[in-house]
Amino acid sequence: MTLESILTSGRTEYGASVTSKKRLLEYIAAGISADKPEFDADELFNELLARERLGSTGIGHGVAIPHCRSSRCTSITGMLLKLDEAIDFEAIDDEPVDLIFALIVPAEAHDEHLKVLGALATAFNEDDFRNKLRNANDTETLFKLAIAS
Repeated sequence: MTLESILTSGRTEYGASVTSKKRLLEYIAAGISADKPEFDADELFNELLARERLGSTGIGHGVAIPHCRSSRCTSITGMLLKLDEAIDFEAIDDEPVDLIFALIVPAEAHDEHLKVLGALATAFNEDDFRNKLRNANDTETLFKLAIAS
């Protein structure tokens, strides 16, 4: 799995402005469904919210990987956001979150789901990778840095 295979420049955004975890999940659902019409924004929001209620997907170091399975998903879909202001995400280290990689996977892709989550967690746990993304100054640069790593 490479980020390039699940992420597009259209689903990457530098400087996204949200004020809460709930608004972030709504933002993700709206963004993905606008880019991929097979998704319903309300349904996707509810799936992301249901997963988040099981426990925060804030993995620490200012990073969150909200994710869910969806029956409407035919291929693994990602969305990368760099927030203009960090928000509380109830992360494991209690640090506010400013880097988000949302992940939507097909309902039946159990093993693949775990592999992709593991790969994302490994990448985002590297200081160098996080710093590169945080130092991007626009969406195009953010996307290029993400897929190059």
